[in-house]
Amino acid sequence: MTHEHKPDWSRRTLAAQALGHIDEPSRAVVPPIHVATTFIRDPDNQYRSGNIYGRPDNLTVREAEAIIATLEGAAGAMLLGSGMSAATAVFLSLAPGDHVVVPEVMYWGLRNWLINDATAWGLRVELVDTCDLDALRAAMRPGETKLVWLETPSNPMWSITDIAAAAAIAHAAGARLAVDSTCATPLLTRPLELGADIVMHSATKYLNGHSDVIAGALATAAEDAFWARIRRTRGMLGQILAPLEAFMLIRGMRTLHLRVQAACANAMELALRLSNHQAIAHVLYPGLPGHPGHEIAKRQMQGGFGGMLSIRLRGGEAAAIAAAGRVALWKRATSLGGVESLIEHRGSIEGAGSPCPLDLLRLSAGIEDVEDLYRDLTAALAGSA
Repeated sequence: MTHEHKPDWSRRTLAAQALGHIDEPSRAVVPPIHVATTFIRDPDNQYRSGNIYGRPDNLTVREAEAIIATLEGAAGAMLLGSGMSAATAVFLSLAPGDHVVVPEVMYWGLRNWLINDATAWGLRVELVDTCDLDALRAAMRPGETKLVWLETPSNPMWSITDIAAAAAIAHAAGARLAVDSTCATPLLTRPLELGADIVMHSATKYLNGHSDVIAGALATAAEDAFWARIRRTRGMLGQILAPLEAFMLIRGMRTLHLRVQAACANAMELALRLSNHQAIAHVLYPGLPGHPGHEIAKRQMQGGFGGMLSIRLRGGEAAAIAAAGRVALWKRATSLGGVESLIEHRGSIEGAGSPCPLDLLRLSAGIEDVEDLYRDLTAALAGSA
């Protein structure tokens, strides 16, 4: 592959052109899919191509990782088979007995794994309101706390944590800071520039953007010994992303800017309009001036406040489920970050033990006409007023 971009090209341009790579044998502007699992040794038994075996490494995966590293301003990036694979690889690279601090409200799948599986494996997991910096500071155990995990905006309440302040607190205690920035995307927030050590994405969501790839991504501020352990974990456990999915992820990231901009604009407009709806008690969206984390979001989110929002209905759980059942344009489905708008009664998905209020509907704004989205949603809410 040739690398033909100018060093002053913007991240938007680099993503749109997949870093400007040209496939040398064909001179194609679209990178090929490399599916080989094994490679020829040189006559002296060396692997000068850098390709050895498909389980720990793949050329197409490296192409996608290079784009993500560029978008995040990272020293390196790593792709894994899912967002959960990416997140758990970080925790599994710690040692049994290590103390970790994680948010009270976060992606339910990871929260559930941390409580039920990571603790059984030997990690000491402490759940904290990471938006409360005093509570975060009080939770630190210098010499014992090895990792602080943030999610901002947090799913599904969309609370905001001050990344720079949390990084200072973590580092003062000798811990690393990792940030799940799935919903912010590298276009809105770059945690590494705010002091984080690792940033994680469920690349299934906005990075791919078409609801047809399961993938996870990690990016690092430094390719240090801990990063090497994560890479070893990925290789030994066979967690690398498959070549076809890496190719589709590259294709998705080419339109990342356009999709995220459209989703942010739609979410902002919907949040403003729904704030005055008689059936809705609260709209949770960091772009609203009344949101508790709005001022922090303005500092660390550039170009928008994300495409995710939640609404809490005055009629409670029954009204929320009924409203979701009446939509026509919005799709009742799990996940987020695709071109289509999704609605979900999150509490019933997460089940017992979830901190998610039962009157809450989670909305992933897509790229459709906002008038159509608003009209469909207000028609569905009409019976709940």
